[in-house]
Amino acid sequence: MRSIEETYKQIGKNIKKYREKKGYTQQQLADKVGLGLNFVGKIEVAFSRPSIPTLVLISNVLEIEVAELFRFE
Repeated sequence: MRSIEETYKQIGKNIKKYREKKGYTQQQLADKVGLGLNFVGKIEVAFSRPSIPTLVLISNVLEIEVAELFRFE
């Protein structure tokens, strides 16, 4: 069973992966989603835990399904 911390770490890794795939910097993603740069950085390293609405906004900007953020390798 996966811990909450492990889950948020993987979500952060997936956000970073898809962000880089789109060629966005953290600042560009933050601007497009309407979040602060620090918050985006903290999400990617699991220091901050984004809400479901925030994950929906991020996935929309990255043009992926929210479920992709929860795919663990």
